[in-house]
Amino acid sequence: MRWLDWLIVVAYLAYVIWDGVRLSKGSKNIEGFFLANRSMPWWAVGLSVMATQASAITLVGTTGQGYDDGMRFVQFYYALPLAMVILCITVVPFYHRAKVFTAYEYLENRFDAKTRTLTSFFFLVSRGLGVGVIIAAPAVILSIVLGWNEILTIFAIGLTTTFYTMFGGVRAVTWTDVKQMILIFIGLGIVLFMIIQGLPEQISLFEGLNLAGASGKLTTVETKFDLTEKYTIWSGLIAALFLFLSYFGCDQSQVQRYLTAKSIDEGRTSLLMSAVLKIPMQFMILLIGVLVFVFYQFQTPPMIFNPNEAAQAAQNAPAEYKKLEGEYKAAHEARNKAAVYFAGIQREKIALEYSDAKEEYLRKNIDFLAKRKEAKELVKKANKNESFNDVNYIFPTFILTYMPMGIIGLLIAAIFAAAMSSISSELNALATASTIDFYRRHIKPDGSDKDFVTFGRIATLVWGLFACVVAIYATNLGSLIEVVNTFGSYFYGSLLGVFVLAIGVKRARARGAFFGLIIGMASVGIFSRYTDIAFLWFNVVGTVVTVVSGYLISLTARD
Repeated sequence: MRWLDWLIVVAYLAYVIWDGVRLSKGSKNIEGFFLANRSMPWWAVGLSVMATQASAITLVGTTGQGYDDGMRFVQFYYALPLAMVILCITVVPFYHRAKVFTAYEYLENRFDAKTRTLTSFFFLVSRGLGVGVIIAAPAVILSIVLGWNEILTIFAIGLTTTFYTMFGGVRAVTWTDVKQMILIFIGLGIVLFMIIQGLPEQISLFEGLNLAGASGKLTTVETKFDLTEKYTIWSGLIAALFLFLSYFGCDQSQVQRYLTAKSIDEGRTSLLMSAVLKIPMQFMILLIGVLVFVFYQFQTPPMIFNPNEAAQAAQNAPAEYKKLEGEYKAAHEARNKAAVYFAGIQREKIALEYSDAKEEYLRKNIDFLAKRKEAKELVKKANKNESFNDVNYIFPTFILTYMPMGIIGLLIAAIFAAAMSSISSELNALATASTIDFYRRHIKPDGSDKDFVTFGRIATLVWGLFACVVAIYATNLGSLIEVVNTFGSYFYGSLLGVFVLAIGVKRARARGAFFGLIIGMASVGIFSRYTDIAFLWFNVVGTVVTVVSGYLISLTARD
């Protein structure tokens, strides 16, 4: 990065911190700090809902996912509009009328204190882990840009966001989210334009996309019913529906967003806004990843996108690494020639040679991918790092290598915007649940507003530190967009099951809800360990087992 890029990034970070502290006015009392006095307009809440979900993982992990696996991941979001409609009809009016601070307060009224406490505890664990993954994503970027140790960058990013969240409360979080989402949309539009402009003059966008399609990168519907396959139309419409119902209906980080809305109707509209915009946004981000794949048909991509791991492997196994690097470059040159020829056949509309050109391109692409896989295996062996995966480094490496001065700074700022918006929202939700469900309920029920706000700020700091520790271990777990959803899927189904029992099963009793939740969590652990089903289906397992076992146990309880 050059001076202009640094100026843009530093100016952005300074503005976010200043603006967050400035917006702390009105956050002195418990209602203001945790719910912004229920005064936020629907469009701000809607953008905050999207910002909470659209973290730096979305920009770093999803683009890497698009490069590596194509558009199949978009199937994950197909159930989102239906989930939002269901929640608008059910939980949004319910939570607003109940005048609760957290989703889990209702469970005490419906069941008992221990069910509320256990459910809130599982939320805290799942979100604490999730925030760690969210912090890890921009740490990947900064470690590349500065050459810093990743642990140092993790704490720099995590604690910077923790600072303005501690002082500003949910009002600062929401309005900062609005500005950060605008920056993210601008950044996405610019990078999409720049990638298209960066294609060779003789290669049109249509021809490039045809290369991606021939490689299987443009598949958006996979109809095969296979519980072990992560992304199919069935996992997207069924399993992901359970995930979204739980995330947006039972997870405090999202519930708190629409609890800040002025009215029930504005809370509903904020969710519908996300339902309308989320799939096009994810489609665009995945498409950027696919276009980076197309771009690298004509430019030599790094054999290993993580420069630190690449340098270490080259030092640990110099002969093997150098030999493989030569074979990798030769494989790319062969693929490049096949890609140019295939694109030319399309352009000239030579039908007789089309299938032969396509077959030749696919063969060369397979050979190239085999060399990249061989390189990754060499890194694992040479560096003794079995968890190595560089998919999260693909997009930032592309930005730093091929974007012009100024644009690099803007895109890095957009990635930070995505990270900070999600981190702040999650930390605020963690602090709210810690304060309302534990401190006020069990430790100091007669405390003052000052006591609760002070504890909320301390809880924000503690959770920020916890998330930084988790982030240290998250960067090599694979695609971060998958990691964060895998973490959530261990918890979400069972949490949803408790709320289904509470709202939809009149015969459900406290004993059934409490032990049903424990059995549901255990069932997910068993399925994850002893079966090969994809992580999205954990949400279905957790919900069904919790509801069925909770109902049966309730039948043994006295009225």
